[in-house]
Amino acid sequence: MLLWINGPFGGGKTQTAHEIERRLPGSVICDPEHVGFGMHRMTPPALRGDFQDLPAWRQGVFEVLDLALTKHDGVVVAPMTVVETAYFQETVGRLRERGHDVRHFALLAGRETVVRRLRERGFGHAARLVGGKDAPLHRESFALSKLDLCLDRLRAEEFAEHVQTDQITIPQVADHIAASAGLSLVPNTDSALRGRLRRAWTGVRYIRSD
Repeated sequence: MLLWINGPFGGGKTQTAHEIERRLPGSVICDPEHVGFGMHRMTPPALRGDFQDLPAWRQGVFEVLDLALTKHDGVVVAPMTVVETAYFQETVGRLRERGHDVRHFALLAGRETVVRRLRERGFGHAARLVGGKDAPLHRESFALSKLDLCLDRLRAEEFAEHVQTDQITIPQVADHIAASAGLSLVPNTDSALRGRLRRAWTGVRYIRSD
């Protein structure tokens, strides 16, 4: 089974994926971003754009996930924002056509909630501490520029199942996804502090410099 976790940039996809992996024995994360960042590193800086626009990215994601789903004896988790209908069909759609059990979830939240999360993560949080609450988000400027488009597109029925995350925690989002997919997670035994520290460490590990 593939759990594709969609949502706007800053919507909690990576944190949710790691929470599921932590609590679902045998599961693995296969992050489609790695394919895109590899392509960026092979491309002269002046030619780098949105790697999702490259047919090779969509084909590569399909092939890698097809391989993982065919050969790995466990659940595969893919956290990735995809809002273009054609690109969604070339990845999620093709995997389903291939016969794989693909469960797709779009994590949604109000605009203010997502902006707050962007400010609190990684470099955005540091900028806020140094420059004040209205400091530019720098690294998160791309995420902000796409935010309204993402929220609008992902509300469409084709991107269901929708999970509204404003009022629930990351462990609760993971619980919801698992229950919907018929999976059983081990209980979450983290204290509030340990959970915050774990998510902060995940955020630091996945700061992107590409």
